[in-house]
Order: sequence, then structure tokens, then C-alpha cells
Amino acid sequence: MNFLSIGFWLAFCVFFLVYICFRQWSRKAMLLWVIVFDLFFFWKANGWLMLLLPATAAVNYFLTEAMRRARRGRGWLLTLTILADLSALVYFKYSGFFVEGILNPLLNSNFAVGDIVLPIGISFYTFQAISYSVDVYRGKYDGHPDFLEFCFYLSFFPLLLAGPITRAGRFLPQIRRAEPATRHELRLGLWLIILGLLKKGVLADYLAVYNNLAFDSPSSYSGYELLMAAVGYTMQIYLDFSGYSDLSIGIASLMGFRLDDNFLFPYRSVNLTEFWRRWHISLSTWFRDYVYIPLGGNRKGKARTLLNNFLTMVVAGLWHGSTWMFVIWGALHGLGLVVHKLCRPWLRKIPDNGLSKAFGWLLTMAFVTVCWVFFRAGSLQDCQEIFMRIGTTFDLAYVAPFWAARRLWCIVLAVSIAGLLIPPRLYNRAQARFTRLPWWVIFLVFVIAVQLVIQLRAGEIQPFIYYQF
Repeated sequence: MNFLSIGFWLAFCVFFLVYICFRQWSRKAMLLWVIVFDLFFFWKANGWLMLLLPATAAVNYFLTEAMRRARRGRGWLLTLTILADLSALVYFKYSGFFVEGILNPLLNSNFAVGDIVLPIGISFYTFQAISYSVDVYRGKYDGHPDFLEFCFYLSFFPLLLAGPITRAGRFLPQIRRAEPATRHELRLGLWLIILGLLKKGVLADYLAVYNNLAFDSPSSYSGYELLMAAVGYTMQIYLDFSGYSDLSIGIASLMGFRLDDNFLFPYRSVNLTEFWRRWHISLSTWFRDYVYIPLGGNRKGKARTLLNNFLTMVVAGLWHGSTWMFVIWGALHGLGLVVHKLCRPWLRKIPDNGLSKAFGWLLTMAFVTVCWVFFRAGSLQDCQEIFMRIGTTFDLAYVAPFWAARRLWCIVLAVSIAGLLIPPRLYNRAQARFTRLPWWVIFLVFVIAVQLVIQLRAGEIQPFIYYQF
């Protein structure tokens, strides 16, 4: 089941009508109805592996409640809870990597794990479960949800497949208020859904068609064509994931729940530190609060702070995927952050004007684009092939034939890049104006967006990139 599939929207319409009735009639009935739909949604995505979700909810909730009541040994109970939360994630996601990527090369063996299907969404609900337990332990969340409320929080279907990772202190109080969506929330939800459909279903999916061809067989393309694929993938992954986040936040808004923004124009960043404050904010702050700070944060001297930054990004890279390519991607970003922090004393002496910002933006985007090549390429050999061809066979003579062969793709890429130039205040103004439009105009815009998805979709809907993580 996919947020861009007709099947999902038909099921959601039925669910939403019943949801409205239950929300007005009984809060407990509303909670139960949403949980039932959550499990149905997760079953459609994972089959019987969906049982991992209620199992994780039960183990996490009751161990955390035991920790909350305990006078001694709270730290041990927290450790046990985190280990229980991580056990399924480590088995399903990292068994093959540890055995075939680390153990076999060390022992010169050929052990095989076999095919292990990674349950979609396991990383996101596991991280939410861990954040809940740690926040209770630290005293940052002192609410006392019952088991039904906790199951609602952990299984809330808009968040299941790719976040945003939502903290208990932000979400659980909204469950208890159980207020229906306001007129503004309904219109805001539709705005975000339309935006998500255009980003993911139109722009990202169309860019993916050529990007997949080039990255899957780099030896068949010239340096210019591979450079265009690298730029195209840079835009694709942003549009794909931010589009999914818009859909997720928009659906939640229709139901009366307010989720935090997950992207704040990350490709407008003028340095790498700013980029990670704007990109996948819920994940960045999760790693800051539950990895970087426990490692010591910036409390143990400059050298340790830089090491903690680097290690946190390596862990973030490994979270994205169980291959060395993701570890390299995380390490590159870790090194980039370390270099930026080391250069800050000199950077502060540079005048803060348009020229310095333009250079900082260009340097940041070039670095991010190079790192995305490692993120997307199937192997280190493919990466070497891509960079070698860009460096040795790049020829502007390919511009005209590339435009002739892929005119619509170039237009979609240009439109995507032009979207980066929209000032945030202009976006906020457009959003505010949309929420004041008559309902018939909103419906017409929605129909146009759906029609664009249908017209530009090539074959099957492209899966969300972050499904695999």
C-alpha cells in the first residue's frame, strides 16, 4: 500500500468517514479504530511481519512502565528496553552486513545468512519507541499514557513507513485532547497532500526514470550524462522524501494531529552544519539527542566534540543501510562537519555578503551532490566509474543531443531546481493564501495534481526511497 496508490486513497476515504464518526462519539472507539487501520496498513506493507509492531509496543511499554515505577536499577531497565527495541532491527537489517560484510572477510569464511526480508518502517517505529523510553528515563516526558494510547502513538500509520520520527511529548498530549481537525488544519492538510503528490508523484518519480538507468549501468554513459544523473538524483531524493513527509504531515493534519516540519529548504544551506539542521530534521535531532549527546556531545573538549560529530554521522550512515556505501556516505558527512567546525574561526572573518553566501552555497551543494553519488551507487566500483567518467569524458558537446533525447526530463529538473530559489516567506504566503481559497477551488487544484501524477507516471509508481531504511 502506497500513499500514491488508488487503493490507499479508497481505503483512506472509508477509514476517514468512520474515523470522524468515532471521534465525535467515543475517544476509545476512535483510538481502537485507528490502531486497527494502522495494523491493516502495516500488514499490507509487510504481511505477517506486521506482528513485530504490536510486539515492540507491548515490550517497550511494559518495560518502560516498570522503569518508571522502579526506585533502583532504572538504568538497567532502560538498557534492557533499548536492547529489546534494537534486537529485531539488528537482526532484520544488519545480520547480512555483519556476517557477509565483516565476519567473512575477517575469518576468510563464506557464511551465508540467507534472504532476510526487511520489514518496511521498522527503523522509524523502533526509534520512536527508544525516544519514548529515554525521555521517560530522563524526565523529559512525565505523561502516563495507557497501553492503548501508546499503541496509537507507535503505530500511527502516517508515520510508519518513513517518519517523521515524532516524540511522545509532542504527540501523546494531542491524543488526549482528541480535538477534531479545525477548518485551517483541513485546508493545510490538503495543501501538504497536493504538494506531496506533485513533489513525489510528478517530479521525483519522473527524474528517477533516467537516474536509475544511469546509476545502474554507469559504464554505458558519458561523463556529462552521469553528471546530469548525479544532479538529478540530488533533486530526486529531496523531492521524494520531502514529498513523502508532506503527505504524512498532511494526512495527520486532516485527522487533527499537528506534526513538525521535517524539511526546511535544506538545499538553500550555505554550509554543511546548516544543511543538517534543515535536512530530515526529525532524524537529525534524534541522532543529536540519543547518540551525539550520550557520546559526550560538546562537553569533553574540542577534540572529543569533533570525534563525536564524526561517529554520530557514521552511525547515521549505517542506519540508512547495511552496506559499506552508506558507512562511507556517513563518514564523508562526518568529515565535512569536522572540517567546517575547524574552519569556523577563519570563516567568521569573511564578510557576510551575497558573494560569500553564494560561494558557500555552491561549495555545500557540490559536496552534498558528491556524497549522494556514494549514497545511490550500487558499489564502490560504480562510484569510481562515475567519477572517472565525469573527470575524463566530460564534454559539452553532449548538451544538445541530451536535450534532444530527454527534453521533458531536463524541464522537470529545471523546474525542480527553480523551486530551490523560492524564498521561504513566499512559500508561507502561498500556503496562507491557499488555506483561504473556496473549497471548490481547492478540490480543482487537487484534481489537477492527481491528473499530473497520472500523466507523468512511467509504469509502476516508484517506491519511496526511504522505504528501504
